[in-house]
Amino acid sequence: MSILNILMAQMNTLVGDFEGNTQKVIDVITLAEQMHKAPVVVCPELTLSGYPPEDLLLRPSIAQRVSQALNTLCASMTGRAYVVIGYPLYEDGVLYNVAGVLHRGEILAQYRKQSLPNYQVFDEKRYFHPGDQPCVVSIEGVMVGLSICEDIWEGAPGCQAADAGAQLLLNINSSPFHQGKRAERWETVGSSARQAGIPIVYVNQVGGQDELVFDGGSFAVTADGVVAAAAPQFEEGAYWLQLDFGGSAVEIAGPDLHPPLDELEATWQALTLGVRDYVNKNRFPGVILGLSGGIDSALTLAVAVEALGAERVAAVMMPFRYTSQMSLEDAAEQAKTLGVKYKVISIEPIYEAFVDSLAQEFNDTEPDTTEENIQARCRGVLLMSISNKRGALVLTTGNKSEMAVGYSTLYGDMAGGFDVLKDVPKTLVFDLCRYRNSLGPCIPQRVIDRPPSAELAPDQKDEDSLPPYDILDRILALYVEEDCSAEAIIATGLDREQVLRVLRLVDVNEYKRRQAPIGVRITRRGFGRDRRYPITSGWRLGG
Repeated sequence: MSILNILMAQMNTLVGDFEGNTQKVIDVITLAEQMHKAPVVVCPELTLSGYPPEDLLLRPSIAQRVSQALNTLCASMTGRAYVVIGYPLYEDGVLYNVAGVLHRGEILAQYRKQSLPNYQVFDEKRYFHPGDQPCVVSIEGVMVGLSICEDIWEGAPGCQAADAGAQLLLNINSSPFHQGKRAERWETVGSSARQAGIPIVYVNQVGGQDELVFDGGSFAVTADGVVAAAAPQFEEGAYWLQLDFGGSAVEIAGPDLHPPLDELEATWQALTLGVRDYVNKNRFPGVILGLSGGIDSALTLAVAVEALGAERVAAVMMPFRYTSQMSLEDAAEQAKTLGVKYKVISIEPIYEAFVDSLAQEFNDTEPDTTEENIQARCRGVLLMSISNKRGALVLTTGNKSEMAVGYSTLYGDMAGGFDVLKDVPKTLVFDLCRYRNSLGPCIPQRVIDRPPSAELAPDQKDEDSLPPYDILDRILALYVEEDCSAEAIIATGLDREQVLRVLRLVDVNEYKRRQAPIGVRITRRGFGRDRRYPITSGWRLGG
């Protein structure tokens, strides 16, 4: 009877930190050796370099850094542990995405990733050469096949390993989160297991890397595609499995089965993890944001406090003559409830100084959005000045709906380093606020109930300039995330004039989005790595 004790090492690595990532692996190996005599430690894809390393892979020293990390790791392996780990490998002048099997200081086998994704946020064909051979290695008497991330979605590499004699497939991953992703993985990996006729252990990394968030959620499926054990999402940790190959079917025992999180909870966790890792990995002491009394800044503040703790968060209310008393009261109430540092700095004198300086330029014109944008830019200057002085990162508060149609001010409310809600549609903003309040007091109820307003003009409401958000977000989801044409969107029953206007706004505001800060990606297609449209273009709506 052959039993494999497998540790799913759900790790949060730092891109480019070969020394730190290697030490993380050594620490996990030490833990595994203490627990089992001959454990199999399975680490995520490209663990040693972190994922995605992007153009760091093009640096001349990359091969040397990988070699040094592997040497350090092998030198530490004096026990009986086997380690399956991902790293980039130069060989015969080309670069491969590799899964290696290490044991007692030696590299027993290396598998080269065959299916290189080149869509959405992935750009692996820019860097890697595809492998074309299976890799099956004997571990404690069990024939174990290796695969990497996209290989499992293609299916063929798993069948190839099974045909080569594999009794088990280990699939290492750096698979980013989007809504509904974990359920998709369960279905896809289950189908691959049934197709290959062997169980699969799927190990995924966790953590934030720029706009990407990796949610962990490592799991194991039986040969008939049933999920038998699953680790939690959004939590770094080591999770044990025991696979018994003694009977007619492989028996899998492991951590309690953690079902996919509710979509709102998963989105909340992704946002908080993305903010926490961006701030901490870039060594910012804390964050600062403009708290307007509106719903977007209210949710941004709530996420920041959840991610970093109140002691590392500061909020500034910057009122003007159009700021309502309700906004002043609600901002102060939320800041007090959450216990953050809070200041009120009026932009009135700054605005007047700008307008006085521009009086001669503006003397033959009427007030318009120019004066509204000056208000936003006054606030941006204040926040960036405090950031420069204190070192805190400015969190901007624009949501995906606003980013899509350009309902934002360059060098104003777009000024900052990280946009928490960049990929969160406005309708989802409301849902997330209600979700957060279900956990305890946080956001004043009338912030959620009142009609959204930028308060840049008397009695201003967002819907004076935009379609109702439920309609706007339907149009944007179809156009941005589903790539539907104008006519296809109109065919769903939406008003032609509204659709054409919204799509035109999306297209002409690409120049703004190129200058916007990055933010957490939580949908299938966000603005940034996912969607790369030209700013200068003669393209016309319709296709």
